[in-house]
Amino acid sequence: MHPQDEAAESKAKNFKETKEVKQKCLWMNYVPSLQQVQTTKTKTLLKQMSNIGHIFHLLCERGIIILFHLSNFFHKQVHCCMNSLAVCFVSVQIATTNPLVSDRQELSVLQKEYAEEDTIYQLKIKDLHKKYSYIRKTRPDGNCFYRAFGFSHLESLLDDGKELQKFKAVAAKSKLDLVTQGFTEFTIEDFHNTFMDLIELCEKQPALGELLNSFNDQSVSDYVVVYLRLLTSGYLQREHGFFQHFIEGGRSVKEFCQQEVEPMSKESDHIHIIALAQALNVSILVEYMDRGEGGTVNHHVFPEGSEPRIFLLYRPGHYDILYK
Repeated sequence: MHPQDEAAESKAKNFKETKEVKQKCLWMNYVPSLQQVQTTKTKTLLKQMSNIGHIFHLLCERGIIILFHLSNFFHKQVHCCMNSLAVCFVSVQIATTNPLVSDRQELSVLQKEYAEEDTIYQLKIKDLHKKYSYIRKTRPDGNCFYRAFGFSHLESLLDDGKELQKFKAVAAKSKLDLVTQGFTEFTIEDFHNTFMDLIELCEKQPALGELLNSFNDQSVSDYVVVYLRLLTSGYLQREHGFFQHFIEGGRSVKEFCQQEVEPMSKESDHIHIIALAQALNVSILVEYMDRGEGGTVNHHVFPEGSEPRIFLLYRPGHYDILYK
């Protein structure tokens, strides 16, 4: 090869190598090494894993809290269901062992309900014996006052046609009074009709057993109870200015009626008795037998000073009918 050609080739080769070195240097300046890339990826991955771990930790933490609340919720639901079943069981047991209104019995049956060592009640039963001879029991279902009132009063009217007609007139007008107060006629008319049907039954002077059978018919008996509750509620609301002073808990008379008077199975107290006695113009005497000191039974007449037609025995939470 000619010397000039060799020199040219050598120069070209050196230029090429120099260019490659420069390119390599530029590449190294702008592109991270494989180790750098791997380090960066690792850091990113670790950061992501750390975030995922934190999220997982939070989820687990929240999950435990959620499970705890769910556990409490279902525990309460199960507890509530168990309570409801227990109440149903007791209600069924009471219904199968106690008629709504029993036959008339000797008052001495009360002595068997209390231990001989229970001197307070035994003495009070002896005191009752001085005034009464018989008792008619009602089912202890929270409606006993109204059922005892309804049966006892209609029973007393079977042999008193004059008083029966007076009572019929009051009962007939009572629906209009309730409607005037704002009770819906469509809602109350079936209950009122059932109540009037029993009064008309008494006009026919049926055997006592027929009236007793009617009160032991669950649907008929409950309709009567509902109507008597409505009458009680109506009178309380009509005279709210007077009764408001006897209601505790900051409730209005209307709220009290909606919560404690109108619902079935709600027990009755003085305020209910006063209202129903006034609403139907019927006098009631209640003998109170409790664990108060002394061997005598105290009584109260509603309204005060009137001549009672109905005699009831009150033991804590329950009413029965008494006969002289």
